[in-house]
Amino acid sequence: MIRGARTWATAVRHPHPEQFVDGVLPAGVPAEGEIVVETHRYRSALSRSPVLRLPIVRGVVAIGASLRLGFRALRTSAASQYEDPVELGPGTWIVAGLGALVLVVGLFFLAPVGLTGLLRGPLGADWLFWLVEGIVRTAIFLGYLLLVTRMADLRRVFEYHGAEHQTIACYEAGLPLTPENAATRSRLHPRCGTSFLLLVMVVSIFVFAPLGSPPWPELIASRIVGIPLIAGIAFELLRFAGRHQRFRAVRALTWPGLQLQRLTTRAPDHDQLAVAIAGLQAVLAREDPRRARPRDRVGSEVSA
Repeated sequence: MIRGARTWATAVRHPHPEQFVDGVLPAGVPAEGEIVVETHRYRSALSRSPVLRLPIVRGVVAIGASLRLGFRALRTSAASQYEDPVELGPGTWIVAGLGALVLVVGLFFLAPVGLTGLLRGPLGADWLFWLVEGIVRTAIFLGYLLLVTRMADLRRVFEYHGAEHQTIACYEAGLPLTPENAATRSRLHPRCGTSFLLLVMVVSIFVFAPLGSPPWPELIASRIVGIPLIAGIAFELLRFAGRHQRFRAVRALTWPGLQLQRLTTRAPDHDQLAVAIAGLQAVLAREDPRRARPRDRVGSEVSA
């Protein structure tokens, strides 16, 4: 999935008919058919209201929009894996989205504070409580990534993730969009969502620090209510870093996030790069993102 300022596109390589087994493409088997591209117009809510473009607020809005587009792209990709395309209803995707939200809140925010709360007495000082909670949260996040990246069924997903990064880097370097050129570019990108998630883990430590260690009801509530603020701050930091990579200090601060992408991206083959290039070319056929108005680029600046 490639997104511009006012356009987004999905490119999917469909299987050959003979690749289907009982009407489904077997897991882990690469599709070998033609590339099918769907292009859509996109108008962000950020372009409609100056209030929504305020710092922090724009990050929350942009992240919500990216998640919505991501689910739509996933629906297109999933349908292509069936000989007779199955159209899942909106209810299915709503349930999936709510399930993902519950997992994120529970695993990365409530579980860390619950585990750290068991040590509230021995820790004593409030600063030790939020520091240990932050360490536990980051450890759970890293452990989750390590576990997910060991799943064989997701390997091709990470390869396509790398293909998106290399294709975007090829475009940003001004090179002709070919698989050969894209293959020479790094699969690590400063505006990646993986880097964003790591920033969320770090920012949460500092956002929750002033709250100390309140009673359990306030403690749990603060971890839920504080998520939009944390996401908004992390968005601003990643946006700033993506626009100032020429500074050595900024590159040093983004280095951990880039290294973490070695887990969530894999080196793609030329066929996968061709799919990513087809998606980007579909967007470029409708717009030049570099000429877009600043209000339209907000959000797309943090979407690699």
